[in-house]
Amino acid sequence: MIEQSTVEAALAAGLEGGADFAEVFVEDRRSTSAVLDDGRVEDVASGRDRGAGVRVVVGGTTGFAHTADLSEASLVAAARDAAAGAVGSGNAGAAVELNEVHAPNPNPVSVLPEEVDKAHKVALLGTAEQAARAAGAQISQVSARYSDSRRRILVANTDGVLASDDQVRTTFSVSAVATGDTGMQTGRESIGHTVGFELFDTHDVADLGRRAARRAITKLAARPAPTGQMTVVIGPGGGGVMFHEACGHGLEADLVNKGASVFAGRVGEQVASPLVTLVDDGTVPGEWGSAAIDDEGRPRRSNTLIRDGVLVDYMWDGIRARSEGRESSGNGRRQSYAHLPMVRMTNTYLLGGSTDPDDIVADTPNGVYIAHLGGGQVNTATGDFVFGMTEAYLIENGRITEPIREGNLIGNGPAVLSAIDAVGNDFAMGPPGTCGKDGQGVAVGDGVPTLRAHGLTVGGTAA
Repeated sequence: MIEQSTVEAALAAGLEGGADFAEVFVEDRRSTSAVLDDGRVEDVASGRDRGAGVRVVVGGTTGFAHTADLSEASLVAAARDAAAGAVGSGNAGAAVELNEVHAPNPNPVSVLPEEVDKAHKVALLGTAEQAARAAGAQISQVSARYSDSRRRILVANTDGVLASDDQVRTTFSVSAVATGDTGMQTGRESIGHTVGFELFDTHDVADLGRRAARRAITKLAARPAPTGQMTVVIGPGGGGVMFHEACGHGLEADLVNKGASVFAGRVGEQVASPLVTLVDDGTVPGEWGSAAIDDEGRPRRSNTLIRDGVLVDYMWDGIRARSEGRESSGNGRRQSYAHLPMVRMTNTYLLGGSTDPDDIVADTPNGVYIAHLGGGQVNTATGDFVFGMTEAYLIENGRITEPIREGNLIGNGPAVLSAIDAVGNDFAMGPPGTCGKDGQGVAVGDGVPTLRAHGLTVGGTAA
């Protein structure tokens, strides 16, 4: 992708002002997408973006510059721009010896999407739409989207790191709108893995369309969601986003260091039910947030954040780990070469327990069963959150009964962690996601088993 000598020249230029640390991040990204809406292919697009970002650190100050020109002259100029004004000592003119980092690839690819004809990709959209419309006459609108990307990166820095990765992601989603006497309801299904076009050898887009349509049709008969504090059972997979947002962000070291996390200074404390073990793992084979290395060249790894309810660690990127005299946890991530890395989650999930999920429901006299949560927001300093419920049902006399219309789930992250009193043995990862932070979006995964928590607030419309 780029000559090692070019990278070495840029690193040397970054150190000319006496910097403590310099880094070159090179990226070559290709992508394809296709969208179908109501029987018409609205958009088929391909793109490519190449460039490099150079970061120079002196003490607590960071300089950064990026360029789409990968020539040696351009990278050296970017390095000098990043280092401009930096005053340090000790490293001016120092030689950099790069040592290649070897990290296992958790995402082997059988079929590169770029080698598959676009007509084949577009045909998948029509298959999904036909299946969704065949699910019932109530289906009034269907849209489907296919996308793939290939991201090749190279990272080199003055710690001697030289690492590269080739990341391929493929995703497909279907949305269906059902219309009835109660108005319109929407159902959505999506799949996405860090794999190639072989994704469709194991996932049927027609089945995806049928499931999206059935969800929309089921919601036509939904009752208004109740309002008030109640017991909530969250189903496997679809509720993981709540713990990503309400707890995961508060365990990122940059927010902790700023005092913007409710978990700051609490390592070693009991912060959750003893049934809770929370993990961030960037090595899960094929999952949306997985890769061989992070965007600072460190091997991805599995990090236990909360073990048996006790907070044991935070997530770290390289710069913040350096300031604490410890290793990075492999959580330095960036949206592209034009962005600085920061601490980000990868695949964040609660480990499964030993209880049969049917027993959890049967042991819940009344409450709400949430099959899927949608988007939400959280205040990391307090842990307070609000999430939309995109598919939920009443629990009455220990049984899941009628569907309820979309409402909100309101609570506090640490309080929910402590209120969990049952964890199922049916762990599942949820759909692929994009996590936004400080204007950057990166691919993430999340997951949960069935679990039960008391005292959450449901914000519905029922009187």
